Amino acid sequence: MVGKGIGLLVILVITVGITPAFALTELERTSIGDPQLVNAFGSPLGNSINVDQQIQISADVMNNQEKSQKIAYLVQVKDDSGFVVSVGWVVGVELKPQQEFTQSISWIPKEAGEFTAEIFVWEGFPVNHNAISDYKSIQISVS
Repeated sequence: MVGKGIGLLVILVITVGITPAFALTELERTSIGDPQLVNAFGSPLGNSINVDQQIQISADVMNNQEKSQKIAYLVQVKDDSGFVVSVGWVVGVELKPQQEFTQSISWIPKEAGEFTAEIFVWEGFPVNHNAISDYKSIQISVS
């Protein structure tokens, strides 16, 4: 007779969402390195430049993820009183996993003085303006 001693077999499937200890925070998705002032050919200029001299505010951007991501590279230049005198950006750059890419924004100072260029990497611009890296800054002396 079938039915005697029939055991019930239960299979449990457990799905667990694991957040690995090495998961990246929002600000670790990319990193900014080697901020510097360069000419149009990528040669370093130092931090002292002249009025009406075109420069590139350059930095290396590294995708720290194991997947591709689009970024927006933004630079704002402030005078010594903190007033923003220039804002520039490049959007739509796609970085492959672990790819490093050098990006720059052009700036021509119109007045002498002390300036600070702040470099940001965001997830997008202007719609998704979430920072995906800590910002970097570089001092600029214009004479």
